[in-house]
Amino acid sequence: MRGIEFSGGAKAQCRLVSRRNATGGSLGLDPIPATLHAARPWLPPLRHNPVARLAETKRHWAKAPRKLKLALPVALIIACAWGQADPVAAGIEAYSRGDYQLAERELRKASGAQAPAFLAMTLAATNRCDEALPGLKSAFAGAADGTRRLAGLALAQCHLSASRFDEAAPVIAALPKDADSLYLAARLHMRAWNEALRDLYKVAPGSYRVNQISGEILETQGQFTSAAAEYRKAIEKNPEALSLHFRLGRALLMSTHSAGTFDEARKEFEAELTRNPRDAVGHYQIAQIDLAQERGTAAAARLEQALAIDPAFPEALIALGKLRVAEKRNDDAIRLLRRAAELQPKSEAVHYNLMLAYRNAGRTDDARREKALLDAIQKPPEGEFSDFLKKLGEKK
Repeated sequence: MRGIEFSGGAKAQCRLVSRRNATGGSLGLDPIPATLHAARPWLPPLRHNPVARLAETKRHWAKAPRKLKLALPVALIIACAWGQADPVAAGIEAYSRGDYQLAERELRKASGAQAPAFLAMTLAATNRCDEALPGLKSAFAGAADGTRRLAGLALAQCHLSASRFDEAAPVIAALPKDADSLYLAARLHMRAWNEALRDLYKVAPGSYRVNQISGEILETQGQFTSAAAEYRKAIEKNPEALSLHFRLGRALLMSTHSAGTFDEARKEFEAELTRNPRDAVGHYQIAQIDLAQERGTAAAARLEQALAIDPAFPEALIALGKLRVAEKRNDDAIRLLRRAAELQPKSEAVHYNLMLAYRNAGRTDDARREKALLDAIQKPPEGEFSDFLKKLGEKK
């Protein structure tokens, strides 16, 4: 359990706990975000009175950073300062420390704009989403920023737990991008992916799509030989499907760089281009094989084809620019690499090869400028951790 404690002459506690359901299982969300700890400097001292005055609390909280005010409802801050002062504050404080039975009892008898929202969140925390939904939707639609955020997190969690992905998506999209909402977004996509994958294996187990998706999953795991085997099965079932020959060629290249593999992969990329002649990436992959086999002229021709299809293909621009540098065609190299720099301004390869092209062309000042840009990109980050690593290095 993570704890947050605010204290003065008398003690009032706001604890951050993991949300638990009635059976002891976790719903996966913390009821109060960790940023509550950052609010401590903006709470008034309690001195000898365990209940801070409302005006004093609001006055202190007004000085807090805007980011904190957006993340946390003022009702929660008041509750942490007031402790058991009134049913609303007592209910919110009980909710914040995970005592949902007490929170529900206090919030049901409380009045005020915040009570229904926190009651709904309390119900959601105890697996009663059906009862909580009206209150959560109302709070998410009209509450102040901090309460709206907490209600939105609970509302999205309820939708996810019921596999209502279409309803969860717009709620998550409307939340501020922070650790909590991005976590829910990841869960949303993972759940949707798993549901769709399960349905695919159930509805069409013999489909080429099953082999295709199996190959893609194996690729993400680095099992390229097994992925290639799945793509071959998919091609046997549907040899004219787009992307299958391309994926097989790429899996072959990733599995090994033997001469035989290059030829086999080239064959698959050519098969893909037969079905989709305007596949710029297919031409680029063949160019990479040509470069590996030291066939620079053929590689340049392929890269020009790729750029004719997609002029904003940065990898192709860089590869062709490097070839032109090697051929001393500096003006052509500069033209290509400057276009690549517009698309990928932080690319080391772009600025390194531009530096070479400018130097070879006698444009010393431009070469120095590219060298400075390259140094800035390669410069290690400064900061406390970097200083710590430097000190470690000095001790060796």
